[in-house]
Amino acid sequence: MRLSVRLILALGLPGMIAACAGPMATRDSAPVEVGIIGINDFHGSLEPPRQAVNVSDGKGGVIPVPAGGAAWLASAIDSVRAGHPQSLTVSAGDMISASQLASSLYLDEPSIGVMNRIGVDFNAVGNHEFDRGQNELLRMQNGGCEKLTPKQPCAIEPFTGATFRYLSASTVKADGSTLFPATGLRTFGKGKRAVTIGVIGLTLKGTPNLVVPSGIAGLTFADEADTINAAVPKLKAQGADAIIVLIHEGGRTKGEPDPQGCTDFAGDIRPILDRLDTRVDVVVSGHTHWSYVCDYGKLNPAKPFLLTSAGVYGELVTDITLKIDPVSGRVVSKAAKNVIVQSVPYTSSRGPLANTPLFPQFQPRADIAQYVAKYVDASKAYTQRPIGKIDRAAPKNEGAEGGAGGPLGNLLADAQLGATRQAGAQIAFMNPFGIRAPLVPAADGTLTFGDIYLNQPFGNNVVTATMTGAQIKATLEEGLDDTGPKQVLAPSAGFAFAYDPARPSGDRIVSITLDGQPLGMGQTYRVTVNGFLALGGDGFSGFVGMPDAVTGPTDIDALESWIKAVPVRVVPQEVRAGVVPKA
Repeated sequence: MRLSVRLILALGLPGMIAACAGPMATRDSAPVEVGIIGINDFHGSLEPPRQAVNVSDGKGGVIPVPAGGAAWLASAIDSVRAGHPQSLTVSAGDMISASQLASSLYLDEPSIGVMNRIGVDFNAVGNHEFDRGQNELLRMQNGGCEKLTPKQPCAIEPFTGATFRYLSASTVKADGSTLFPATGLRTFGKGKRAVTIGVIGLTLKGTPNLVVPSGIAGLTFADEADTINAAVPKLKAQGADAIIVLIHEGGRTKGEPDPQGCTDFAGDIRPILDRLDTRVDVVVSGHTHWSYVCDYGKLNPAKPFLLTSAGVYGELVTDITLKIDPVSGRVVSKAAKNVIVQSVPYTSSRGPLANTPLFPQFQPRADIAQYVAKYVDASKAYTQRPIGKIDRAAPKNEGAEGGAGGPLGNLLADAQLGATRQAGAQIAFMNPFGIRAPLVPAADGTLTFGDIYLNQPFGNNVVTATMTGAQIKATLEEGLDDTGPKQVLAPSAGFAFAYDPARPSGDRIVSITLDGQPLGMGQTYRVTVNGFLALGGDGFSGFVGMPDAVTGPTDIDALESWIKAVPVRVVPQEVRAGVVPKA
């Protein structure tokens, strides 16, 4: 027997209505799950970058896992996406520039093409997005073949621009508007089950210290926390149930490598996070090339959001799960994990690196692999050209040692000194954070142009100018002070310095010598650095405005010339910058 609702009411049977309505009400009010798939700092890594994600083995050692490559990244994102019927794919900046040659030669058009095919929804503008200037960045969004740089656009095929949306909430033009939209919204579900995700995207305030000034002329970069806090109520007013921040700023953890951990988290992003509106739910970060997953509420109970970073070069993907109450319009639970994009084995500077069964190995997605191959094949004339030989592999310092150049930093400083002797250069310095990859020669020691390009992808000209000994000391101190991450400049042959990290900030240099003699504080010297440092990059303000400046060749041309100048270039192994031994 069927009873209509009207008859039930007439008979006075409200309990029967409750019994009928209960399951529907429960279904309507149950949390709605949305996946957020996060990446950052892709840097045009079309091919596997020949780097590993280091994971603790739980026994005091490290398991290196070969990872990365656009086609493998696509498969990993597809795998994560398969676990979320409703998802949003986001990037926290530096998607392009400082890229592999197959992307850089073609103005990073193929990297945009890869991300279009992967299905990215939003990308925050990072500092490297401005490397070729704001007009070229606008072309990345809008497409077209207008020639805005020395390189020819659309060299392989027409370029239609990004199908995803760049966001630049803190990048402000002279008229007060932002270069790209500040925020975005995405709604999932229908009716009472609909939930809306609000996204804020921005770069770090310090971007002007990291790019060529002409590329950002007329732009200002606002305070990160103020920008985010101003955007949150606007998104809430537009119906956002969850707030996701994509910020190109980050931090680092300490201890054994742990892409899922947050041990002793520190960095320039922390003061920003501690000021954020409590309605922020997730912060996807980048810039430091470090991987972590932080329940930030454990660091600051007043700020109970998730903080994540997927490292660099597409080696990881962050899988974030949000459960949202559609009735109250708030996030009721959130969780995240980093997925290693295990790809193919390779030979590192320390020898062969095989796959491990401890983590899934992804297969390359066929359409992405085919698309990338078109650009890789076109670039082979550049990448496969032999340029000389070195006597051994030159590893890139990683992890806790990443702030020191080591033998590879010494080699690069020597190359820049050698290229600028005619300008009177006596000393050269290389910034370790500007070293992008190890130099791994073939079995006979041969390096190709592709090998050195991976190491120096910026195309910076080197600059030689005059500094006093006191100015040199003060500039070296900047790399050792308590502002930002520590970075020990790698010096050229004949120059050495020792420092004591226990001494007060600004007074940590203990000794400096040139050719075995103490550096004269009042004496002048001719010093060579790359153009990035000459503009104050990485916070080294002491190089800005050096007098009698002479611009030399590009850093990569200097390295090629140095290696090919002798039959086999010896990688210098001596310690030129070191900590004073404890008594």
